[in-house]
Amino acid sequence: MPMKKIIFILPLLGLVFAGCAKKDTTTAYSEPTMAQKAEMAVKDAAGKTKDMAIDAKDAVSDKLTEWKLTPADIKADLDKGARVVRSKASTTGAKAGVMFDNAKVVTVINAKLVGDYKLSALKINVDADNGVVTLKGTVKSPELIGRAIALALDTDDVSQVVSLLKVEA
Repeated sequence: MPMKKIIFILPLLGLVFAGCAKKDTTTAYSEPTMAQKAEMAVKDAAGKTKDMAIDAKDAVSDKLTEWKLTPADIKADLDKGARVVRSKASTTGAKAGVMFDNAKVVTVINAKLVGDYKLSALKINVDADNGVVTLKGTVKSPELIGRAIALALDTDDVSQVVSLLKVEA
């Protein structure tokens, strides 16, 4: 940029910034600065994110209990055999004549697994067939088997989840 343009632009920028910093002294309330607004927005977003995370954790905990997916429930099922099966009490998509989109169900569940930092979507294979989801692979603990089942069961058009997940040695 030529030196003449820089010399011309610098005073203009100074005036612009001076105008932004000018406060209205005629009122008792002064408008927050952009930095203050940004700081308030960040604090507000952080608070809302924390609240949403707590709500989501509580919702998952409630469903783990409701669907008998607590670590004790999973251990009891694993002692009986390698298969854990859970069904929803009522299914909205299990009506006669409803077309199931198996690929959509698999995609949604895989996305949930990717979004859950405790579970590995790479170690869990998801298959769907007309509302019945089968999970195969490995997890680190019985608690995570229940968590994976809950994520799958809490998906639209899923009526039953069959878990063949194993705990890593």
